Amino acid sequence: MLRYTLMRLGVFVGCLVVVWGAVYSGIAPRGLGNSNGLWVVLLALLISAPISFVVLRKERDRASVQVAQRVDRMKANLDANRNQEDVADDTARAQGQTS
Repeated sequence: MLRYTLMRLGVFVGCLVVVWGAVYSGIAPRGLGNSNGLWVVLLALLISAPISFVVLRKERDRASVQVAQRVDRMKANLDANRNQEDVADDTARAQGQTS
């Protein structure tokens, strides 16, 4: 997941540099008043989102498989702990009834 996040951040930074260059060279319009920095960031976000969606598809799929496997392991551990508690509780009740 960290690798995907870093790759996504890299795509955003690349778009930010390109948009910044386009705005300051006059290719793209400037923001109103003092909002130029915010304009550049929002435009970079808008451009980087679909690029990340297409370019990082394989990495996103790998990350989702890893997250799903981790969730499955945690569920299995919880079930195993729950079963151990049930066995211990049943054993304690059985010993209490025979006494």
